Amino acid sequence: MSRLIENKKIRLNYEILETFEAGMELFGFEVKSLRAKNGSLKGSHVTVRGGEAYLIGMHIAPYQPANTPESYDPERHRRLLLTRKEIDELAGYENKRGLTIVPLSVYSDKRKLKVRLGVARGKKKFDKREVLKARDAKRHIDREMKNR
Repeated sequence: MSRLIENKKIRLNYEILETFEAGMELFGFEVKSLRAKNGSLKGSHVTVRGGEAYLIGMHIAPYQPANTPESYDPERHRRLLLTRKEIDELAGYENKRGLTIVPLSVYSDKRKLKVRLGVARGKKKFDKREVLKARDAKRHIDREMKNR
């Protein structure tokens, strides 16, 4: 399992309550582009419509821009491959106030590309400050222990 793309700031901005794993419906050149790590999860989220889950706002740059179809939209809505039970569970989370479904990372599982989704609740500014303080304190302690 190799991570291809990661949403690095998500753990600072959101508190992750539960995670899911889903496949994605992609074109061949999108798969090649993701394997080359040409993509971004910044600002993307998941919505459930009509009994299907869609990843919205994920940017996948063309693998070979000259060979990509003219009509290709790098930020098109991509359908997620989940079981009916998982889709119903995600729809329940989406309807709850204050919860968002966000992609955490895209990774390769053998030959398939998968996306790890997280059900998240947004953090307040003071929560973010606490996380940063704790991280700095841990870094300082580790540095001191290493020097001894």
